[in-house]
Formats: sequence, structure tokens, C-alpha cells
Amino acid sequence: MGKWRAAAVAMLAVLALGGAGTTGAAAAPPEPYEVWLVDQSDSAGRSSGGTIRVYAGDDVTRDLSQAEPVQVIDLGGAASSLCAASTGALPVRPHMIVFNRAETHAALSFVASGHVVVFDAATRRPLACLRTEAGAGGARQAHALWPTEDDRYLIIANQNGKKLERISTDYAAGRFVQEPAATLDLAGCTTPNEAPCQAPGLRPDNAPICPFIASDNGPVFVSLRGGGMLVADWRTTPMSIVGEYDDAHIPANGCGFIEAEGFVFGDGGGGTPANLDQFSVFRLPMGGYSPANPPNTPAVERLYDDEAADRDAHGTAVSTRERHIWVGDRDGNVAEVFDGVTGAHEGTVDLVSPFSADPTVDLFASSPDHKWIFASTRGPHPLSGDPHSSHGSDPGMLVIRVTADGKSGQVRGLIRVSNPDAAGLERADPHGIRVRVVPATG
Repeated sequence: MGKWRAAAVAMLAVLALGGAGTTGAAAAPPEPYEVWLVDQSDSAGRSSGGTIRVYAGDDVTRDLSQAEPVQVIDLGGAASSLCAASTGALPVRPHMIVFNRAETHAALSFVASGHVVVFDAATRRPLACLRTEAGAGGARQAHALWPTEDDRYLIIANQNGKKLERISTDYAAGRFVQEPAATLDLAGCTTPNEAPCQAPGLRPDNAPICPFIASDNGPVFVSLRGGGMLVADWRTTPMSIVGEYDDAHIPANGCGFIEAEGFVFGDGGGGTPANLDQFSVFRLPMGGYSPANPPNTPAVERLYDDEAADRDAHGTAVSTRERHIWVGDRDGNVAEVFDGVTGAHEGTVDLVSPFSADPTVDLFASSPDHKWIFASTRGPHPLSGDPHSSHGSDPGMLVIRVTADGKSGQVRGLIRVSNPDAAGLERADPHGIRVRVVPATG
């Protein structure tokens, strides 16, 4: 799979898509929704902050030439002030965003500074700012985060600190508490089978990339930068390992996971100097994890592996019917489609269009009716470093219409964002993206 541009480096994303059609009785009116797009470049004139653009679903699926955000949240404002007051440091490089189960609140991780900010989703007001612990070599990051299905906790991947951390969440009371006693040291721990959590030839680099909890509210799946994976019980204090996989079974650099038909689908990709190019997809059962299991149990099913140049996998979203899984390729600017039931590879969707010859899609989100897919697209000066698979030409949000009952799609437009620096260089670098259903009461 060749590049669609010279000198392109990009990332991939895993996406589960639902069908585009309806059957039987007349379909209910579509739920109103918002798309939240995170630009991880600094606020204008600052070396911290960032931006969240909130778009109305109707606006981004009708006349795209007129699509403008209904609100722009400058993270260099109230969020930065709150973090400075709460932690003594400013938040840098907003990376991943999630909504709690009730979709009343958003949580945003800052990968460079290690901050987590919780927002009231309706008012956009920041309510709390916490910061991950210093870990390996004094490093701390908040690369990604995931809420538990009961809205009791946020699980945080402290990437370079090599820790899995937990924040207690009481959204109704507005109370958010970091729980250091729950932290799992991924670099220094020992597995239930008395193996080191991190070791050459086993799990060589336990920087956690993305955590994921399925709809059964079971254990948290944690992808690792160097390959292999750990599955943890997030309810115990400290959190405890209930599943261990080595790098021969689970590929490196996975982010992230998605649930379909009782399985958790995951990816593995390139994007790092040691492993620039890889496109792998695997799946595991949602249940069956226990500290009494031998390593690599339950068994991994590898669905697809391609180590050719210009391939790299990254990111997730879920479908209603769980029938088709899309895996986006940032280097090749395509998406590979998999059967959600059998896991079989079903085809390829081209994401190059007249709107962008090199969209460099990063993460995906789907509309509540799963007729539309939205993808963040990276900028020409990405913040992921070099070499890295994330250089794009058109920072913004790609809008894709799902077709063929979820087996294919058509790019309908690109909503561009911009954040030039004082020298005129385009610094916009969209990354996190999520869809939120807007409650009927507003």
C-alpha cells in the first residue's frame, strides 16, 4: 500500500461502523448531537492550552462549506487557570477526550503535562484539574483515559510515567479525586504468573497507550508501546493484573480497542522510530480473565497483519449493530473493513477525495444513527515528533457518509481548522474527537 503523497507519515484508526439503512416502521427522528474536535496545538500566543471546537451534528452533515463551530473552547483560558491553581502547572497538549456514560461530562487528557480536566459538557465549564504522578525517570503524561461504565472512575494511561492511574468520579456532586493507592506500576510490577510486567522479549516497553473497558464493565484492557498487553481489574486497590500477553501475541503501539459481538477488537501499528510501519488487527473475548490463567489466555485471534511500508494503526469507535469494523490507515489514506461477527477482512475504503489528497486521519467518531463518520485529520507540523506517522496536509475534520450498509463510505467534505504561529506556520494539529448526544432538555 503506497503513500498518496510524497514524504507522508501518518497514523491509523480502528472504527466500528453501523448500517446506514433502516427497516420496518418509520425511523425515529435522529437524535441531536455534537462533535467535539480537539486541536492539540497551543493557544494563540502561548506555550500551553489548546482548543476544543464543538460542532452541531446538523451543521457538519448539510452544507459543509458553511460549517462553523457552535462554540470554541480556548483551553488557555479557564482550564489553564484552574490547572495552575490546582496543580501549580499549566496544561500542555490536549490529546484524548471522552464523555462519561451519561454524557453529562467530558474528560480531557493532556499528554505533555500529564493533566486531566473534567468539564460540564452542557456549559463547557471546567470543573476539576488533576495531574498524573511522576513515574519512570520523573516523567508524567496523560496520553489517554477511559470512564468505567458505572461512571465511578476514570482510568488514566500515564504513558512515559509507565503507570495506570485511577480517578474517582462523582459527576452529580462535582467531586473528582485522584487515588494514588490504586496506581499500578507497569514498569516495576510482577504478573500473577510471577513474570516481570516489563522485560525484553516479553513486554519490552510498558508505556501505556490506551485503556478500554467494554460495555459489560469488565476489566480494563491496556495497550503497551513496546507490544504485549496487560488486562487489569480496576476495582481493586491497587488495581491488579488479571490478564498478561507478550509481544509475540499482541502488537506494539495499539490505540485502541472497540467492542463488537462479544469481542474486543484491537490494533497495532507503527509510529515510533523503532517501528514506523505496521498494520495489525486482533480480537479477544470480552470475558474469561483471571489471575489464575496462564499467560496469553484467553487466546488472541490475529485477524490481519501487514508490515509493509506506509502502514500504521491507531484509534477506535463503536457501531450500534456491530456488523462492520473499519480500520483506518493514515499513511495509505484508506480504511480496511472487517466483519464484526467473523473477523474476516471484507474490503478497502479510499479516504482520498477532492477535499484532501492526504487526509491523514487520526481518530474517528460516528453519529448516533451511524450514518456519518467524523475523523480528525493531522496538520503539517504535528506534535508527535519525528520520525512519526502523523504528518498531514489538511488539519481539520473529515466527514464521511456511510454506504453499502456499513461496508463502505464516501467522503463528503473536510472542515478545516487553522492556528498559524507568529511566523505564519500552520500549527493546527487535531487529534481527539468524540460525539455527544444532546439531551432533549438541552
